[in-house]
Amino acid sequence: MMSVTKFAAFAGTAVVVTLAVTFAITQIMMPAQRFEACIEGSVAGGSIGGPFELMDHRGQMVTDAQVLDQPALVYFGYTFCPDVCPMDVARNVVAVEILADAGLTVKPVFITIDPARDTVEYLADFVANNHPEMVGLTGTAEQIAKAARAYKVYYRKQPSQDEEYYLMDHSSFSYLMVPGFGFVDFLRSDLPPEVVADRVACVLKAS
Repeated sequence: MMSVTKFAAFAGTAVVVTLAVTFAITQIMMPAQRFEACIEGSVAGGSIGGPFELMDHRGQMVTDAQVLDQPALVYFGYTFCPDVCPMDVARNVVAVEILADAGLTVKPVFITIDPARDTVEYLADFVANNHPEMVGLTGTAEQIAKAARAYKVYYRKQPSQDEEYYLMDHSSFSYLMVPGFGFVDFLRSDLPPEVVADRVACVLKAS
């Protein structure tokens, strides 16, 4: 028969373990629950995003921790894109400016899926023409592929006879990343900047 002392110690240990497990489960579920009223579907805390090491538009190697040190809208595209990318990037910039007017800081991040043409120099011009706080990222084909896989981004070079002038097929979501939570929400291309700003603001106020 277990002594009273041993039983008390066992019970105390069981309580500690139960509390630890409960806390861990709560931490896993917390992002989705916390942002439930803000996001489109239960996507918060999903397995999107991950470590990367890329070169920014200033020619510096940076990590995901350095780039995503504040709330950010991350977009994968390419500077030679004739239609979707310019509109999505411009939409994100307007949303960031709306948020700034409301006292909320969000960093626009552009990661190329066309590193062969999107050199540091091209990205520097692209960033300068869009937003002073934007970060443009490029890298080797392998580095870009790793980042794209982490964010579940689809991209493919279209067949072309011309080595310089070609198009890229790619998915076109913008990803809301928040320090301490990681990926929280995705924003479709058809959402206007006001809606994007509202959803981002809702998340930031709840975080």
